[in-house]
Amino acid sequence: MDLRLYLLQRLASLVVVVLGASILIFLIMRLLPGDPVLAMLGFDTTPEIVAEMRAEMGLDRPLIVQYGIWLRDALTGDLGYSIIISASVTDLLAARFPVTLHLAILALVVALAVAVPAGVLAAANKGRALDHISRFAGLAGVSMPNFWLGLLLILLFAVTLGWLPVGGYVPLGDGVLASNASLLLPAITLGTAYAATIMRMLRASMLDVLGRDYIAVARAFGLKERVVIWHDAFLNALIPTLTVAGFAFGYMLAGTIIVEVIFNIPGVGRLLYESILTRDYPLVQGIVLFNITLFVVVNFLVDVLYSVIDPRVRG
Repeated sequence: MDLRLYLLQRLASLVVVVLGASILIFLIMRLLPGDPVLAMLGFDTTPEIVAEMRAEMGLDRPLIVQYGIWLRDALTGDLGYSIIISASVTDLLAARFPVTLHLAILALVVALAVAVPAGVLAAANKGRALDHISRFAGLAGVSMPNFWLGLLLILLFAVTLGWLPVGGYVPLGDGVLASNASLLLPAITLGTAYAATIMRMLRASMLDVLGRDYIAVARAFGLKERVVIWHDAFLNALIPTLTVAGFAFGYMLAGTIIVEVIFNIPGVGRLLYESILTRDYPLVQGIVLFNITLFVVVNFLVDVLYSVIDPRVRG
């Protein structure tokens, strides 16, 4: 299939997914208990003021009209207005997203730093003790909940040893080392499960490559095992692994809420948590749509990269 046609098909599916997600988000927010107007004005206000505010916010119109207005505004970058913080949702996301992006990038670095050597060594030592240890560690990493791992890391490295801060975020402008240090424990917490997933994928890809004929030929020509493993096998097993890493990055960007709450990180995840607690429906709606769109776009970019590297995926 032609690359342009493939990209158009993927782009069309992206638009359909985001549109469907926007409809679900809009309907779910309208079905939740509570009234955003009462949340903003308080329960001791008069019915006349409530009715006036509902009309001003357009909540007295039919749902299809409300959705059309919201979608039109969202397409222009206007995701609504927070009724609790009294600020634009777009402005709040612009202020918080760089922190979440920093955390996700650092978590991906941690995940790859653990997964790549562990996956390669596990495949190179199939059936041996190192392989069993790596697989057990991968299973433990996938199984351990983020909140539990985060609390353990805080107890060990922050409370007991005092090596790293308990929580909070140091902006990059105050120093790169201090900023990364403030996010190291959250990044380890967030990246551990994805490190296990990437490691297992790399191990499987490595074993598949190591069983192919050209690897046997390379060994027959007397190449050192280190060269065979890291040059011939690893580079060929890297493509599907990078795809999994790309998807993991999308999950990290959209799934930081637990980690940011535990470590008091002022990112998009914590903002979503706070907006849910205060029933700030416009803010919840805007953040969820933003996260879903971000996740879908990252997956689309991964698909594009994979189709360029390996044309066979186009069908």
